Amino acid sequence: MSAEQQAGQSFSQSRTFTDRHIGPDHTQQRAMLSALGQNSLASLIDQTVPETIRSAQPLALPEGLSEVDALSELKKLASQNTVNKSYIGMGYYNTHVPGVILRNVLENPGWYTAYTPYQPEISQGRLEALLNFQQMIIDLTGMEVANASLLDEATAAAEAMALCRRSNRSKNQVFFVADDVHPQTIDVIKTRAEYMGIPVVVGNPVSELDKHEIFAAQLQYPGSYGHITDLPSIIAGAKAQKAMVSVATDLMALMLLKSPGELGADIALGSSQRFGVPMGFGGPHAAFFATSEKLKRSIPGRIIGVSVDSRGNQAYRMAMQTREQHIRREKATSNICTAQALLANMAAFYAVYHGPEGLKSIAQRIHRLTTVLYRGLSTLGIQCNSSFFDTLTLNVGSQQSAIYQRALNSGCNLRRISHDRLGISLDETTTAQDVNQLFNVILGPGADLDIYEIDQQLTVFGIKPEQLREDAVLQHPTFNRYHSETDMLRYLKRLENKDYSLTHGMIPLGSCTMKLNATAEMIPVSWPEFANIHPFAPVNQLNGYQTMIRELETSLEEITGYDKISMQPNSGAQGEYAGLLAIRNYQKDNGQEQRDICLIPSSAHGTNPASAAMVGLKVVVVDCDVNGNVDVEDLKAKAKKHSDQLSTLMITYPSTHGVYEERICEICDIVHQHGGQVYMDGANMNALVGIAKPGKFGSDVSHLNLHKTFAIPHGGGGPGMGPIGVRSHLAAYLPDHSVSPVVDNKTGLGAVSAAQYGSASILPISYLYIKMLGTAGLQKSSELAILNANYMAEQLAGHYDILYRGRNDRVAHECIIDIRPLKESSGITEEDIAKRLMDYGFHAPTMSFPVAGTLMIEPTESESKMEIDRFISAMIAIREEIRKVESGDWSNEDNPLINAPHTMADLVESDWQHPYSREEAMFPINDTTASKYWPTANRIDNVYGDRNFICSCPSIDNYK
Repeated sequence: MSAEQQAGQSFSQSRTFTDRHIGPDHTQQRAMLSALGQNSLASLIDQTVPETIRSAQPLALPEGLSEVDALSELKKLASQNTVNKSYIGMGYYNTHVPGVILRNVLENPGWYTAYTPYQPEISQGRLEALLNFQQMIIDLTGMEVANASLLDEATAAAEAMALCRRSNRSKNQVFFVADDVHPQTIDVIKTRAEYMGIPVVVGNPVSELDKHEIFAAQLQYPGSYGHITDLPSIIAGAKAQKAMVSVATDLMALMLLKSPGELGADIALGSSQRFGVPMGFGGPHAAFFATSEKLKRSIPGRIIGVSVDSRGNQAYRMAMQTREQHIRREKATSNICTAQALLANMAAFYAVYHGPEGLKSIAQRIHRLTTVLYRGLSTLGIQCNSSFFDTLTLNVGSQQSAIYQRALNSGCNLRRISHDRLGISLDETTTAQDVNQLFNVILGPGADLDIYEIDQQLTVFGIKPEQLREDAVLQHPTFNRYHSETDMLRYLKRLENKDYSLTHGMIPLGSCTMKLNATAEMIPVSWPEFANIHPFAPVNQLNGYQTMIRELETSLEEITGYDKISMQPNSGAQGEYAGLLAIRNYQKDNGQEQRDICLIPSSAHGTNPASAAMVGLKVVVVDCDVNGNVDVEDLKAKAKKHSDQLSTLMITYPSTHGVYEERICEICDIVHQHGGQVYMDGANMNALVGIAKPGKFGSDVSHLNLHKTFAIPHGGGGPGMGPIGVRSHLAAYLPDHSVSPVVDNKTGLGAVSAAQYGSASILPISYLYIKMLGTAGLQKSSELAILNANYMAEQLAGHYDILYRGRNDRVAHECIIDIRPLKESSGITEEDIAKRLMDYGFHAPTMSFPVAGTLMIEPTESESKMEIDRFISAMIAIREEIRKVESGDWSNEDNPLINAPHTMADLVESDWQHPYSREEAMFPINDTTASKYWPTANRIDNVYGDRNFICSCPSIDNYK
């Protein structure tokens, strides 16, 4: 080594970010490789990954940066953004995030690293928080049922259209959209309606509603331009046609306005963003969706319900809609597979912290300042809407450009509505000084209006007395007892302590990739330069965001081998939808609109057929063989049979069964030979990064789960991000956006999300993930994911049947163990094992997917050999417990598996009559004695919860 090299080495970091991200150190890697009979990672990868798909060259990306250097580079980009005071509105508002919520929820890994609460016994904290969210929505909207959040307001409106079409038996065909619905919402509705075959008419509901034969109408309350919609008369007109009515509304306005439910709406929806969630250049934000009781079984997304555990104690769980796509597939009510749980929790905590009086005070203050602004402008001849909550539309004629520029010069962003109109929306951050500044901006310097004098002389208000809310809201004790920071802090901590997250241990969920969400990656999410920017701010204020997003797109293009990336889809399922839209529009433009058959292997994720149905495709299932691979002969036969109509093959790679299919290139060729396109589900990209590129071995489009492979945390059930990559022939068909265009080649494709870059404020996480790992670290991460999974499979193989293996008996980055033989011999099910793992201090693997009666395990690259061995020890100990049931030592009616999980209530049970000891129940191995995780509920009764459906906060008597 030269002197220069030695000097350079001495100045380098002792441990790189890759070393921090990857769990097993070099010694542990050698031990695991030895257990697999391998002497290197390279030899294991050669044994595991088909040569036909391997990349010949390493990724053409820079080497990894240290955390300090990467954050420094990103800070420079952030500084290129201009954080103006936003008055744009359109559903996005400045807000004060209470510090106690910012620090203890948004920035707390105890909240953001938890998984979707499919295992409710170890999710009672976030389930209670989501139930609070539902109660808040039910109260404010005046509806009877609410879900636990959707992706954004625009896609919620599209879901409302679909729900109305399913639920209304009217023969009328038209969906009417009021012309004062937010433009981004209209955009998304039109996109969704095209392949549903629904004619959309946009117009003035007062004058045009009765001119069309409608099955439903979408209204905005208050309207996008500020006017408070006359809901009673419009709803009456719609009902006269037996049409349903969906109302997009504003939670803060509903603190003062009568609710849509009281006024006769069937559906109420909107965004909870202004309840303490930063604008974040468009997201993530929790949309809400509420309906009348009769529609409860048609609501898209997740609903949190109340049930009881085996002791009869109240407990929460996800009700009805849980994993609907896997049950109903193409007949599912929607393809939604995630939510915005973390953001819904923040919004609910905002309401808990402020309480009904605090929220009403905030709303009254916003309205009062808007009224002062209205009166001052009106006095001096500026025409504005006289009906309003927080938004004024100003008719300023030829002065529009001058006023707009004065606002920019003063650090303010106004909304440009037309050549002669401007919009101004106020919010909870607006001050009296801001209003004074707005007077000077609009009227010119030296307007010399005394806002306090105007306030004292107020005789005009923007809300009529008959429009004011009269009923009490948020009366449940939860919203009325935690208003000091001390009390709120303790409430948040109490809920956090009920939940299992990555702060406790491994979450080995197959297909879900619960890897490290590094602290350094999370830090920029809270930076004002990313958090406090409106998605429709002027483009020249977004240089930092634009550069970061383009660099991330370029990196993902290199990683995937695709030619173009779209960041707009803000969930994996939405990415599927956007990718299929690109294929459908490409085929339509090429005179192949008749192609409407989608081939899907029987092993596919349930969102695949649900997404296919959303774009008008007919699903044909392709068989899998005994090894879990696509049955190529069946594929050939069905591709040939439907050759003239074949649109798409949807396939997951590595397969949902956790293996690299050897014939994947041939599979893609078969589809292409018959004129179809290949959609490759990117859910398992964690086994490909740096090793193989789907855009190079046959697929035409993929979505990428940034919340899986690229480290955005799951947040207790969301947010997610699902950008899509496409080959060049599909690049012109990526989603565009009517408010803020994102593509140059205009083909008429609309938006699939409310904001042009989806949930942009969480993109810095994946940006830093790639920057800090670099070429070598990205590939090493995939290799270690494969090593950890194969080590896991090898160690468990002597105790459980491994259901599927690929070449050389290897698995990809996950493995499936078959519990069905054990059920036959002992009566013990995969659910019993999942619940028993809680007693051992673990979250369960994925249950009964993709095969019923199995557990799918994915350790990821971030778990050390020590943690993996701890899980293996627990699984082996559980197998020994099953043997006791098989031998009759424990009856199959009373044993620690069917009674799991055990709680502190069991520990202090005065009359213990089980055939196993308390120690065997609660401290089955030494590890649990040293560090015990306690579930807070015993086994929860799902059937009881569905039969006794409650989705609102129970009476306070139930908490005693």
